[in-house]
Amino acid sequence: MPDVFAVPVFFIVFRETLETTIVVSVLLSFLKQQLGPDQDRTVYKKLRNQVWYGTLIGFVICLIIGCGMIGAFYGIGSDAWGNAEALWEGIFALLASIIIAIMGAALLRVSKMQAKWRVKLAKALEAKDNKHGKLGTRIKDWAQKYAMFLLPFITILREGIEAIVFIGGVSLGVSASSIPLPTVCGLAAGCLVGFIIYKGGNMAPLQFFLIASTCFLYLVAAGLFSRAVWYFEQHEFNKASGGDAAENGSGPGSYDIRSSVWHVNCCNPVLNGGGGWGIFNALLGWQNSATYGSVISYNVFWIVVILGFILLRFKEIKGHWPFVKSKAPNVAVTEERYSDGESSGFGASDKKVVVGAKPAAVDSHA
Repeated sequence: MPDVFAVPVFFIVFRETLETTIVVSVLLSFLKQQLGPDQDRTVYKKLRNQVWYGTLIGFVICLIIGCGMIGAFYGIGSDAWGNAEALWEGIFALLASIIIAIMGAALLRVSKMQAKWRVKLAKALEAKDNKHGKLGTRIKDWAQKYAMFLLPFITILREGIEAIVFIGGVSLGVSASSIPLPTVCGLAAGCLVGFIIYKGGNMAPLQFFLIASTCFLYLVAAGLFSRAVWYFEQHEFNKASGGDAAENGSGPGSYDIRSSVWHVNCCNPVLNGGGGWGIFNALLGWQNSATYGSVISYNVFWIVVILGFILLRFKEIKGHWPFVKSKAPNVAVTEERYSDGESSGFGASDKKVVVGAKPAAVDSHA
């Protein structure tokens, strides 16, 4: 069996595929519910293609980079990637965490403003590049236009490179014939879970789907943010120790005792594929060796998210940010949005009510 099916390889591929398919399936389910073929076929196809292009291009790039690194390892005899592996994984994890956090806040408001979102997404796709605008504005406009491309692209790139490098590491101790089958099985199992999530998202009510998927994505983002800090600290420790500390297993020498909050010799998410702990690490950021930085950053992430939602709610109710004067401080303006229904393709109409103003006269002869 070990000569045919390497269990660590299966868990590595399944873990990385699972995290990727969750992000892709949530995006596809959102697009189908919000901009399904029955509502706006053109915009739906363009955004759906963005998701698939991001997935495909990210997969091809990470495959080329990963194969090149593994080829260099066997050809040169030294692990060129290993010296900066933790650094790059930390950078990719940080970028993915920020993008998921920003997109999660936007997803929650979709059910309230479906018509506005359809118009907003359509305008973003059709907008022309402002060549004369500021660089920051142009980058922001470009990111909004291709948001559905960027998130799966970065996620695939990070997870794919990580999977290929890990497989290259564990494959040194196993026969080459034991790698293809677990790789295919891991990919198939991860895609199957993603397909189930996609189908479940399509059948669930929109508001329930948005809340459930956003909460889960925020758990993933919090884990990514914590792992990013952990990777940065691990990179510094690797430079100080003169090698990859993970190669020492889970015992002494595998972690920096000076910054350790807890350490257990079991439950390693990396060793021998990680098993279930590796999946736990990919989805929620579990580490058997936690540091001050990883624990504090996890809590800081949630504090920032909570404060962010409080500020957004304040602005939605008051019409302005805290400690910022509104444009009309003496007149409270509220908006009552009337919609023909969440599933309707018609836009919602806005009615502004000025508090304290006299009601409009009613024609009694009408």
